[in-house]
Amino acid sequence: MTNPTVNHRHPEPADGAGEFNRNVIAEFRTRQGEVGGELAGAPLLLLTVVGARSGEPRTTPLVHLTDGGRLVVFASNGGSEQDPVWYRNLVAHPEVTVEVGAERYPALAATVDPAEHEALWARQIAAQPQFAGYRTAARTVPLVALTRV
Repeated sequence: MTNPTVNHRHPEPADGAGEFNRNVIAEFRTRQGEVGGELAGAPLLLLTVVGARSGEPRTTPLVHLTDGGRLVVFASNGGSEQDPVWYRNLVAHPEVTVEVGAERYPALAATVDPAEHEALWARQIAAQPQFAGYRTAARTVPLVALTRV
C-alpha cells in the first residue's frame, strides 16, 4: 500500500486548524521552513497525517526537538485535556510526511517509550519553557518520534 500523504500537492491544514495554521503553513512553504511572528526562530516542521475517519491528508505545523536521527513532536494540544486530532490520526495511520526547511520526506511516527518520555520532555522545557504550562494532571502528553523511512 502506498502512503497517500507522499504526493506533490500540498494537503489542506488539519480540520479546525484555523486561519493561523493556514498562514503558518503557507509562510513555511513559501520561505522554505522559515516563519515570522510569534513562531520566528522556533524549530518548526509540517506534519502531514492521514485522517483516521476521512482518509484525507491533513497538515499541522508543530514545534519539534531533534533527538539523534529522529524528530520528536509533542501532542500537548496547548494544555488541553484532549489529545490533538493530528495525534489520533497518526495513531491510526503512522505513515506520515514531514517537511523541515525545504526538505519533504516520508516518516514513520511512533509514540515515545515511557522510559525516555521524561528526559525528552525535560529537554523540550529547557529549550522552550512555555511547554511546562502545557502539561496537565489530567493526562500525560504523548511524545511522538518521527523517523525517516
